[in-house]
Amino acid sequence: MAGQPQPVDERIRVADGVELRVLRWLAQNGPATSSGSASAAPFLLVHGLASNARLWDGVARRLAEAGRSVVAVDLRGHGHSDKPDAGYDFATISEDLKSLIRALGPGFERPILVGQSWGAGVVLDFAVRHADMTRGIVLVDGGLTDLWDAFPTWDVCWERLAPPQLVGMPLSSVEVYFRSAHADWPEEGFEGSLGNFEIRQDQTIAPWLSRDHHKAILEAMWGQRTAALWAALRVPALIIPVDGGESEWTRAKRAGVAAALAATEAAARVAWFTGDHDIHAQHPAELTEAILAADCDGLLSGAVPA
Repeated sequence: MAGQPQPVDERIRVADGVELRVLRWLAQNGPATSSGSASAAPFLLVHGLASNARLWDGVARRLAEAGRSVVAVDLRGHGHSDKPDAGYDFATISEDLKSLIRALGPGFERPILVGQSWGAGVVLDFAVRHADMTRGIVLVDGGLTDLWDAFPTWDVCWERLAPPQLVGMPLSSVEVYFRSAHADWPEEGFEGSLGNFEIRQDQTIAPWLSRDHHKAILEAMWGQRTAALWAALRVPALIIPVDGGESEWTRAKRAGVAAALAATEAAARVAWFTGDHDIHAQHPAELTEAILAADCDGLLSGAVPA
C-alpha cells in the first residue's frame, strides 16, 4: 500500500524444477532487540490451503516495523510459485521449506515458523522433522484436529471439502463477495485474498491451486496424525485457535488444544482469538501483537517455560 514498506519479490529454487515465490520484508527501525524482543529471530510465514503469501501482508509489515526480518512464501502449487505435478505431501513440502531456509542465507538461520490452517499442519510437521532448523512455531487456527476424525472415509472427506468450481467466474463477482463477507477486513486482507487467483485478461479468475493439487493436499491432510506430531514436538509452540462461533467446530478445536497440551513435552501456550478463520487477514495488528508478546517473554526462543 502507498506510503508503507513493501516486500522484495523473489524466486528461490528449492528442488529440481521447483522455484518458490517469496516476499522478503526487511527489518525496519533497527535491530529487533532494541524494541525489547527476547531474540532477533526472523519469521517465516506459511499460508493455508489454496491461499497465498499476500494474506500475511498485514502481519509481515508489522513484524518488519518491529525490527524483524520476515519472509512469506507461496508454497508449491500456490500463488506465483511453480506447480509441479507431484510433491504435495507433508514430507516434500517440509523439504521445500528446509531448502528455502538454507537458501535465504545468513541472518535467516533457525527462524520462527508461523503457519495458518493447513500451513499450521505444515509448520508442525516441519518442526518435528527439522527441530534444529527452527527455534519455535506459531500455529494459527490449525494443527489441532485431524480430518480422519471429522469424516468417516476419504471419499466423504473429498466430497465435503472439494473446492467450488471457480474457473471463469467474473472478477467483479469475487470482489463483491469478499467485500460483503469480510466487511471488517482491512484493505490488505482483501487484496491478499484476491492473490489466491489468477486474474485473466477477460477479467475472470482461476484459482492458482489446481483442483488436482488441491485434492492431493487434502489427501495428505487426511493421513496426518496431529497427536503423534505433538508427542514428538521438541520446540516451543504458540497455539492461536479461533472461535468463529461454529459451536461444533470450536468444540473440536478446544478438544484439540487440550490433547496437544497433554501430549507435548515442549513449552506451549494458547491464545484464543474471536473472528474469521483467516484471522491473520482480519486482525493482523492483534495477531502480530500476540506473536511478538510470546517472543518478548521468551516462549518462542525457549527462554522461559510455558
